[in-house]
Amino acid sequence: MSFVRTYCILFILSCWQWVFPQSPQDTIYQLPDVEVVANRYKEVIPSQKLTGKELELLSSHSVADAVRYFSGVQIKDYGGVGGLKTVDIRSMGTNHMGVFYDGIQLGNAQNGQIDLGKFSLDNLEEISLYNGQKSEIFQPAKDFGSAGTIYLRTRKPSFKENKKTNMRGFFRTGSFDLVNPSVLWEQKLSESVSLSLNAEYIYSSGKYKFRYRKVFQDGSVAWDTTATRHNGDIKALRLESGLNGFIRDGSWNLKAYYYDSERGIPGAIVNNVWQRSQRQWDRNFFTQGSFRKQLLPQYDIQVNMKYARDYMHYLNPDTTLMYIDNVFIQQEIYASVANKYAVFSTWDVALSVDYQWNTLDADLQDFVYPERNTLLVALATAFEWKRFKGQASILGTYVFEDVSRKDYGQEASSSSGKPENKQEYTPAVFLSYQPFSQYNLNLRAFYKNIFRMPTFNDLYYTDIGNVALRPEYTRQYNLGFQYVTSFHRRFFKGINFSADAYYNEVTDKIIAVPKGNGQYRWMMMNLGYVEIRGIDVTGRMHGTLPYDIGWQVSVSYTYQKAQDFSDPSDNDPEAGTYGGQIAYIPWHSGSVIARFMYKKWDLNYSFIYVGERYHNSSNILQNHEQPWYTHDLTIGRSFVWNKTAGRLSAEVNNIFDQQYDVVLNYPMPGRNYKLILKVEL
Repeated sequence: MSFVRTYCILFILSCWQWVFPQSPQDTIYQLPDVEVVANRYKEVIPSQKLTGKELELLSSHSVADAVRYFSGVQIKDYGGVGGLKTVDIRSMGTNHMGVFYDGIQLGNAQNGQIDLGKFSLDNLEEISLYNGQKSEIFQPAKDFGSAGTIYLRTRKPSFKENKKTNMRGFFRTGSFDLVNPSVLWEQKLSESVSLSLNAEYIYSSGKYKFRYRKVFQDGSVAWDTTATRHNGDIKALRLESGLNGFIRDGSWNLKAYYYDSERGIPGAIVNNVWQRSQRQWDRNFFTQGSFRKQLLPQYDIQVNMKYARDYMHYLNPDTTLMYIDNVFIQQEIYASVANKYAVFSTWDVALSVDYQWNTLDADLQDFVYPERNTLLVALATAFEWKRFKGQASILGTYVFEDVSRKDYGQEASSSSGKPENKQEYTPAVFLSYQPFSQYNLNLRAFYKNIFRMPTFNDLYYTDIGNVALRPEYTRQYNLGFQYVTSFHRRFFKGINFSADAYYNEVTDKIIAVPKGNGQYRWMMMNLGYVEIRGIDVTGRMHGTLPYDIGWQVSVSYTYQKAQDFSDPSDNDPEAGTYGGQIAYIPWHSGSVIARFMYKKWDLNYSFIYVGERYHNSSNILQNHEQPWYTHDLTIGRSFVWNKTAGRLSAEVNNIFDQQYDVVLNYPMPGRNYKLILKVEL
């Protein structure tokens, strides 16, 4: 903790001297909810968003819980408050999803997966989900490099009247012995500069009862018992600090983030083993900054920089399996310069150049220590002609990789394999057309070809990695429409409806295959091929009921047929995988969010449905998983006491106490409760 205190003091002092010499003549005063630098074009492919009050009212604690309500998204949740939570969009795989925090991507070169359970909603202003990529050309080259993206935008300080200080606190308690306080302090340092500090602590025993049943194919029950989930405890501390400022025709921000946790890994329930003893310690730190300015009437520039260090300690003391005690340390340095030039009033071009450096240190036996240098160059254009809008881009990716053995202080021997440098060029095209000027109906389409690099684990994990792996490609085709309208009616005031049909291909998919004659020896190979066909539908409606009761309803639905065509010879109708629906992807899924508001009261109901699926591409009865669904309810009341505003709310999650697994043999909690107090000064 001394490291955190020291860093925060140095962070604030170093920025103070840089910021305050600005003259009052160069100051642009901050107005609530106003963007200093704005894009002339509306989104070609609009995003799905959850903002402000919606995030607060959802029965969600982490970002992963909130993202479940977007169409086309599947969450892998291993249970409990501290369980691993990763996101998959349109069945292309977790590693194809980019997650951006205040405009800069969160990285994990080791395994490519971002645990969204580590990020709280308390300091977030908006969550946005984009298919393909963000409809914006003035952005870093990294933003062009994923099949889908989630943008997390933190709260920027806004001060009313003559206030110079804002304070906000949350306290949550409830099931699983939950204790979860958080506090946010915002300070106005000058007319153009503000400081924010946010801290959150979470403790939970992670214990909850669940029902476990085993049913044979003939319908007979092997066992049916109720047990308690153990080793799902978590203790975590999150600290964030930020400086936000405005300059003439531009803005800047600096941010530091620290996360420290210890948690149990409850593990799968197999072979009548109900309790595991694995532990994991994480210490994640990053600092990042962004500068954006209009230098000329036609020319804008944006500069981003970041340093990150991630520490993970994994312990498995169970010698009946395999004793493991390993430490992994990742480091990342990232820098980006984006340039945008307005050729005409309706035509912009942009050039972005990014550099990224990644290393992984581990105490594994015979580990080869990798270092990766990545250069990305993106050339993009956006144009608008009458009711037609379009964007196109091409991304060049250049990867230079090296390995060494620290034991001997020299490069890896030829027997370890020498990674090849890689260069790839990937295009994307986005189009939108409004056929009728009198109706807010937009037709849209996009094509994108993109890839993801093999992770360090894929390439170098001892006795499993394969340095000859190629990138894993996706090709995306999308066709859809959006219709937005409002009505001069009291009951029904407006609707926003959209639908998209899509076809995706994932080629050179990286999968684990048996190695040699050893039954339990594996190697990573480029053998997978997946075809995905799907439909996403979303709708939002709002209005007013009698007695001035406001209402809002959001609905999402997804149909996906995601087939594994990796091995044509594996077509045995009894157990083959060829043509089967890939693991954990349901054919049907959806959600409903309904909110009702009356004076100082509000009621929020949410429903999530995940249809039948298989936990293996072999779509046989033994691998079949039943549908699951949950109903959650939140009721709250706002209040004002003296000069203190607040809100008290109560949640009931999984109202009907459904017993279900998101991932096989990882039982999820049944009915649970939460009490939340929010106070603002």
